[in-house]
Amino acid sequence: MLEDLTTAVSPGTPWPAAYPQGYAVVDVETTGLARDDRIISAAVYRLDGRGEVEDHWYTLVNPERDPGPVWIHGLTSETLEGAPLFTDIAEEFAARLDGRVLVAHNAVFDWQMIAREYARAKSAAPVRQRLCTIALSKELGLPLPNHKLETLAAHFGVVQRRAHHALDDARVLAEAFRPSLRAAAAGNVRLPLLECRPLTEWSETPRIGHQASGGHGGYRPNGWRPSRKRPACPYPNPGRYEDGKPLKQGMRVAFSGDTSIERELLEDRAAEAGLHVSTSISRLTSLLVTNDPDSGTSKVLKARQFGTPVVDEAAFGQLLRDVAPASQK
Repeated sequence: MLEDLTTAVSPGTPWPAAYPQGYAVVDVETTGLARDDRIISAAVYRLDGRGEVEDHWYTLVNPERDPGPVWIHGLTSETLEGAPLFTDIAEEFAARLDGRVLVAHNAVFDWQMIAREYARAKSAAPVRQRLCTIALSKELGLPLPNHKLETLAAHFGVVQRRAHHALDDARVLAEAFRPSLRAAAAGNVRLPLLECRPLTEWSETPRIGHQASGGHGGYRPNGWRPSRKRPACPYPNPGRYEDGKPLKQGMRVAFSGDTSIERELLEDRAAEAGLHVSTSISRLTSLLVTNDPDSGTSKVLKARQFGTPVVDEAAFGQLLRDVAPASQK
């Protein structure tokens, strides 16, 4: 079994040539989970191609707003008041990410928070690929009761000292990633790498009616792609997608899980092609797009229940290139 390989790997074990040459294990703490939230601390453990630690780095970041759930991350407004702004640490942060695969637990969240901060700074993070340790644990078939970081750490005997502290979370993840990577190498397992694309659609336009909670009453967050309301799809639903045939305008498409292209950009492309983007699964859903069909999310489970066709993001991208018009029979 793959979980037994973590103790079977030796320094002389052949290493897959296609594996990356270096990794940046990252954790960021934030003011919240929304698109307008900000990074308040960041940590990076740089690892070599075999998962050995090269160095680590940590910084606080002044979010220029209320720090959010202090009871989780422990960082108060007073603590962050004298911290550098993101623009002050962006260059150093980028140097530690440059040329490496970004590794994080639930990597889509960390990547999107980082990408948005760089977009606000009118720059881009030098990251081309990311690897989610949740996805890797699934590829390895690790016998975990859930996919929390503390559970993954316990599986490998890693002691977590300060949960939700970026530096300690990054350390824990680096220590759990090393045996995971070695197990993958021993089994010649495909690493679940996803593409990272920089975000360039930050707007300085305030979002009307959106006010921050907390101590900074005058704060009004800038709008991240503020015009989110799409017009209704003008085409009738032609039914389910059939394998080997093109998508057709009016088909109802839903998305689940991590995607290499930011979800809302992918949804916009679907809507522009004449598809109906749905936030839920029903018997009327034509297609579910997910890179993890075994994830057990509510959408995946409902897709199985209803017999909804499922394709991954790459296949969906190909289908988007040639969507049949609604009038075509």
